[in-house]
Amino acid sequence: MSGDSGENEVKPTGPGVRLTYDDFLLFPDDGQRHELIDGEHHVTPSPNIRHQRISRRLLVLMAVWLQEHPLGEVLQAPLDVHFSNLDVVEPDVLYVSNERATELLAGQHVTGSPDLVVEIASPSTRQRDETIKRRLYENANVVEYWVVDPDIDVIRVYSRNGNRFARPLELSREAGDVLTTAILPGLVIPLSHVFKD
Repeated sequence: MSGDSGENEVKPTGPGVRLTYDDFLLFPDDGQRHELIDGEHHVTPSPNIRHQRISRRLLVLMAVWLQEHPLGEVLQAPLDVHFSNLDVVEPDVLYVSNERATELLAGQHVTGSPDLVVEIASPSTRQRDETIKRRLYENANVVEYWVVDPDIDVIRVYSRNGNRFARPLELSREAGDVLTTAILPGLVIPLSHVFKD
């Protein structure tokens, strides 16, 4: 989150009030995740330990693979992704291909659409991750979106089919599933490793 010291006032939200990136910059740096989706302010508490372990495992698996296959860069929260003046989010993990890197990674934050976005759901974010965030990523031309559900050890993979996401592929630890993706051909992510605790 890119707030400052929190001394400035953010205009109140309410029906019909849409915040912008200028308002976003005034949000307090309070350890919580602040996001704007269609101008609406969403605040999420800091993640728990299991969330962070899952995030780290995904990040490490992808980063190690990318060292051998330098197709792009994997990054993790906290890092703002600025889609528009009304849409600024902070995905848990994201991947930007070399083809998109020059445009997206030119500033201090990601500006534009990553190839892959990963959100690790929690009770307070699950519905948002599967609805308004999914629509945001779909409309912003994110190629693939993973929703990781630690409560049931499942990852839902939304892949682009034309201008929309296809029905999600649901993978589970219980079934012994392994996640692969055309974005990173050859990368293998066993769900038994992602959810091992």
